[in-house]
Amino acid sequence: MILLHCPGHCARWPPHASTPLHPPSVCTSISAPCSPQVFPLFQALGANGLLIEYEDMFPYEGRLQLLRARHAYSPAEISEIVHLATCHGLEVVPLVQTFGHMEFVLKHQALAHLREVAPFPNTLNPHEPESLALVEAMLQQVLRLHPSARWFHLGCDEVYYLGEGEASRQWLQQEHNSKTKLCLSHLKAVAGLVLAQHPTTTPLVWDDMLRDIPDDQLTDSGLSQLVEPVLWDYRADLDVHTKALLMEKYRKCGFAHLWAASAFKGATGASQALTPIEHHLRNHVQWLQVAAQAQASALQGIVLTGWQRYDHFSVLCELLPVSIPSLAVCLQALLHGGFAEEAKARVENLLGIRSLDLMDFTGEGAGSFPGSDILALVTQVGLHLCSSVDALLERDRYVTGWFSPYHRKRKLIHPVMIRHIQPQALSLLARWGALVQALEVALQRVFYPDTVEEWLEENVQPSLQRVQALLQDLGEAATSC
Repeated sequence: MILLHCPGHCARWPPHASTPLHPPSVCTSISAPCSPQVFPLFQALGANGLLIEYEDMFPYEGRLQLLRARHAYSPAEISEIVHLATCHGLEVVPLVQTFGHMEFVLKHQALAHLREVAPFPNTLNPHEPESLALVEAMLQQVLRLHPSARWFHLGCDEVYYLGEGEASRQWLQQEHNSKTKLCLSHLKAVAGLVLAQHPTTTPLVWDDMLRDIPDDQLTDSGLSQLVEPVLWDYRADLDVHTKALLMEKYRKCGFAHLWAASAFKGATGASQALTPIEHHLRNHVQWLQVAAQAQASALQGIVLTGWQRYDHFSVLCELLPVSIPSLAVCLQALLHGGFAEEAKARVENLLGIRSLDLMDFTGEGAGSFPGSDILALVTQVGLHLCSSVDALLERDRYVTGWFSPYHRKRKLIHPVMIRHIQPQALSLLARWGALVQALEVALQRVFYPDTVEEWLEENVQPSLQRVQALLQDLGEAATSC
């Protein structure tokens, strides 16, 4: 199965009516828009599953209602997502974090007492009975809206600070107790909650907390009878041999079915705005080499993760519309066993791109796929906004020679220099203002207002404010001439 990983926050559902968006099995995981228009594209590109990480976008109810984001989906919207995905051959797999990456839960003061380490909301305290009750309530509500799910992803990656809380330190002082035992115990308990409610649903877990566990302990734990590990590695130069050995380790420890996890966006920088396609293609080519060394029956599928943020508190990284060419390249590489001319032609045809250049895909006016207008505008901002402002403020001879920081602070300027500097600054501001206005309109068709506001404040406003500040200083200096 080829699964697309879709963290669900930030995107409108349903989208504005005029919105153009929103081998092994392939499942795409995307932290971004899921509109009716993207489902046929995902299917055409080769995905047959959708791993949705709802985080705070799920419509939790009752005592869990505090977990909801302001624009959380409604139950009806989630039912529509599942229905439309199914209609386009995309099997939905929900993902709920149940151990690490619990920031969206444990940030709330009402639940802060369930943190493993009091100051940090990353990790759930596995010793608190209320912790398991909380997880059970979350799982029940999500499963209720995904009654036909064959798999349910429990997260469990990057369980930072495990064993460092006071309760854990006391527990670890007892004979035969260890962090490994603590980790395995919680994973088994959470997997048991899913299986008790839905015996036909198989729990998945990210594998990083299992990698270093000795083979005998992992085998004796019985975890292999409860979950299927998802081996993740997003590097362009992942170690194929080591990864193949890890798959063999899991197989020997009793895990009959394994998953791989790559990335088509994210993983290359917390504030990355444009997707480096070539990096992600190399990651998938490496995974193909790993799969070639694995036992054929062991690999269930691959999850193409698409990050929206590095964690709940970080800035936005690449938006989905910006990364669709990367997604297309990676999916077609998996389906064709590499990215030769046939796969490239298929991507160009599906996305309406005249000539795809992996090393220099600017997106400027290229493509007719859903979201291509956003890609073109974001590319203009990402490649040229900062540099054009720098050229004026740091390299223009009139600005650096006659209106330097020293002069600006004291509002000193030769009157004739205003005629050289001001028109350039006004022209630059007008040019970018028009483009940003078009981008804002395009983003508003797909994303919620707070997401649009955040992206523009992070990626646009700092540069425009530098030009506005220059013009303000010019105006004040002019009045003192």
